Amino acid sequence: MKSIVIGAGIGGIAAALRLKAKNHDVTIIEKQNDLGGRARVFKKNGFIFDGGPTVITAPYLIYELFDLFKKKPEDYIKIKPLNIWYQFIFEDKTKFNYSGDETEMKKQIEKISKEDLDGYKKLVNFTKKIFDKGFTELADVPFDKPFVMMKQLPALLKLKSYKSVYSLVSSYIKNEKLRRMLSMHPLLVGGNPFTTTSIYGLILYLEKKWGIHYSMGGTGNIISGFEKLMNEVGIEIIKGHEVNKIILNGNKITGVQLDNKTIINTNNIICNADPPAVYEKLLNENTNNSFFFKWKKNRMDYSMGLFVYYFGSKKIYNYVEHHTIKFGNKYKEHLDDIFDNKKLNNDISYYLHRPSATDKSMAPEGHDCFYVLVPVPNNQSKIDWSTEGDKMKNLVIDKMEKDLMPNLRENIVEDFYLTPDYFEKNLNTKYGSGFSIQPKFSQSAYFRFHNKSEIYDGLYFVGAGTHPGAGVPGVLSSAKVLDKII
Repeated sequence: MKSIVIGAGIGGIAAALRLKAKNHDVTIIEKQNDLGGRARVFKKNGFIFDGGPTVITAPYLIYELFDLFKKKPEDYIKIKPLNIWYQFIFEDKTKFNYSGDETEMKKQIEKISKEDLDGYKKLVNFTKKIFDKGFTELADVPFDKPFVMMKQLPALLKLKSYKSVYSLVSSYIKNEKLRRMLSMHPLLVGGNPFTTTSIYGLILYLEKKWGIHYSMGGTGNIISGFEKLMNEVGIEIIKGHEVNKIILNGNKITGVQLDNKTIINTNNIICNADPPAVYEKLLNENTNNSFFFKWKKNRMDYSMGLFVYYFGSKKIYNYVEHHTIKFGNKYKEHLDDIFDNKKLNNDISYYLHRPSATDKSMAPEGHDCFYVLVPVPNNQSKIDWSTEGDKMKNLVIDKMEKDLMPNLRENIVEDFYLTPDYFEKNLNTKYGSGFSIQPKFSQSAYFRFHNKSEIYDGLYFVGAGTHPGAGVPGVLSSAKVLDKII
């Protein structure tokens, strides 16, 4: 059985390995000259910058891929648990060290709002129920038939899936700071906490179950470990060539054409590329006569865009934690601007990653390494990033100088940034979205792009735009869904 995987992001690599374990003849094709997709690595003058995902949860999903071939993960990668998962900083400079130490968590919650301590315990218990259903039971179940979804609806309604994550958290927690902190998880997978189904509250419990980890050498080291494994088990890797056409015989997939006109015949195509880009650019949509599918695709709401500023400093900021989340003054209004009004706002929130807090190899000696990620509108906004990019960079530096790192600007020795234009042009995501489609209830499970194409025979999807969704556990689980379908 011949299978081609288009796109070597984490989901595509996981799919290639799972198919190889079933004795498929597997070729993985990546348009860039390096693997990883959103998890690519940028190296600049001794600094190593992870391009994308930096938070590793549920590491067993990574280890499973080595276990398939009786390999020891520790021979390829080293994943280390972190003590402090995130440091939250609020506009009044209050700090909260979020971790798996429940005694410490309760102490800090009590300090902010004594009356919310009981609500916090009840919230955690409820997210465990969501986790048991949404992750343990359903994360790797194919949702390609309506009756599968119908069967789950009573349980999902019982778990209040009609509520948003923010609404669910607010039903247990009164204090606004704590509400923000405990409802921010959808932003890690491209969703607005005010519209994302409360099923994604399971991320709160998922972190508590397995902790937050860091891959020594960066997330890029996991990609390198996977690449080594793929070479060892005989997966063909083609880099630096883009698939520009999927070839059909009627409704059946027969092969792909590359940008150099090479044609490769195949039985199956697994797309780690963004589903709308595949349907719109690689296939002739006129062959698709499904009114329902066209309607479903056209009604999709896409995740926010990302502005990511990478920088290295000649000063070491020892007091900055590995992961910092800084909230702006406004929360809902700011998210409304990003997701609905599609406009920039100076009252930004941001996520700051400092890998050199844990791993000195990420920066030259005596230096520090960072990236800061700012949610921004996707390219439906028509923002001109060629003029707004530098303005956003300077705003971000100003905010970090004020909030956390005085005199930062004069200590920066290496920097660059990525905007939604990079996601649209280099990663082929629709509207330059950071995480494909939003994780709303009307776009979850059966309502997402299916793992097995609704239209074409032999076409499959893994990655952020399909079930179960974005994030490292999500895309790794999408490859497990594929495992059950093929």
